[in-house]
Amino acid sequence: MKRKIVVASCIATAVVGTASISFGAGFKVAEQGAKAMAMGNAFAAQADDASALAYNPAGIAFQKGNQLQIGSTTILVPQTQFNGTTKLSGTTQVSEKANRDIFIAPTVYATASLESIPLTFGLGINSFHPLAKRWDASSEFRDSIQEISIKPINFQPTVAYRNDDWKLAVAGGLDVTYAQVSMQKMAYAQLPPSLGGSYAELGTLGADATGTGYGYNFGLQWKPLSNLSFGAAYRSEIKLDLEGDATYLATTALGANPALGLTNKLKSTASTSITLPDAITLGVAWKPVEQLTLEFDADRTGWSSYNKLELKFQAPMAAAFNNKPDAKNWEDVWAYRFGAQYAVTPKFDLRAGYAYDNSPTPSTTLSPELPDADRHNFSIGSGLHNEFGSIDLAYMWVHWVDRTVANAKEAGTFKSDAHLFAVSVTYKF
Repeated sequence: MKRKIVVASCIATAVVGTASISFGAGFKVAEQGAKAMAMGNAFAAQADDASALAYNPAGIAFQKGNQLQIGSTTILVPQTQFNGTTKLSGTTQVSEKANRDIFIAPTVYATASLESIPLTFGLGINSFHPLAKRWDASSEFRDSIQEISIKPINFQPTVAYRNDDWKLAVAGGLDVTYAQVSMQKMAYAQLPPSLGGSYAELGTLGADATGTGYGYNFGLQWKPLSNLSFGAAYRSEIKLDLEGDATYLATTALGANPALGLTNKLKSTASTSITLPDAITLGVAWKPVEQLTLEFDADRTGWSSYNKLELKFQAPMAAAFNNKPDAKNWEDVWAYRFGAQYAVTPKFDLRAGYAYDNSPTPSTTLSPELPDADRHNFSIGSGLHNEFGSIDLAYMWVHWVDRTVANAKEAGTFKSDAHLFAVSVTYKF
């Protein structure tokens, strides 16, 4: 039975941990373009460069000609610190720090507008759910996670239509997401009370899985006045069906004890599915003077779709390895974003932004794979542009509110922050 439990938890951690690098609530990564990121990702109403495909695809309908934008967001993975007790430490107070790694998330956007009819076509290639998280091998969290990564790629073909009389644009597109997930952790078993009831090391667990999911998106943009615009965008749920292999390697004599159903090495195929939430964004942009643009956005992410994680193992051990559903009970949350842009010259802009993002994770299910909390995002940036294209730069500091928890795994406080740098280069032709 120990074998059933530890291999199941391995795959569970590989899926649940996908949010550890995220900078929007839960799994969501809002930073999909340098211009928007510099304005706190308040961009649904402006949507005036090719990254509109990620923020509000209707925006490409008002963009003339053809353009190609290539960008990258460099993320210093959140520096998370924990002070408190864990399942392994018992009543002993410990202090843990996650390793700060560098993660690079590229983006590619292309748009082409037709001259004869008001149609624009677009293709976006980006990553809404990247992950890189590592705790030390000797961490007190090693029974939950040592390292985990998810490498997703999303393809978004889009078509947008513009009505010049109504100053209105609508757009629709598909989302095709492919993901590769890997993780590693240590497996432990609790000894009986007669032997002290402590946790004994068994071995290492590793998992690799891949999956593909499909969804859709649409957007609307309305410009009733030359200095006023409204935007709305919706992105549907995407169900990811993940399949892969889990491997267990014993590191102690107890971990290879046949009486526990364990050997030196175990392998099993396993599968699970997870539904990425839908999201709706509403925004308004206003120019009080010609040089200044202000935007406010509010977006709602439907994280209540993530209420459990259920695992299924294949033959010949399907009946024995299937695990009970792991409750998550996440909640729908809102994020609020404000951005400003000031045109210093006709070809050079300065930008700044702020966002407040609520966490969907209840304290009862919070863990070191995702030590999430409400967060404050502060950003600045600039842009240089002419008729041939543009170069945009952005920096963002993400500060998580201190999160104190007391659940079955940990009792203590998590503290996190992260730094992001982004660049986007656009060529118009």
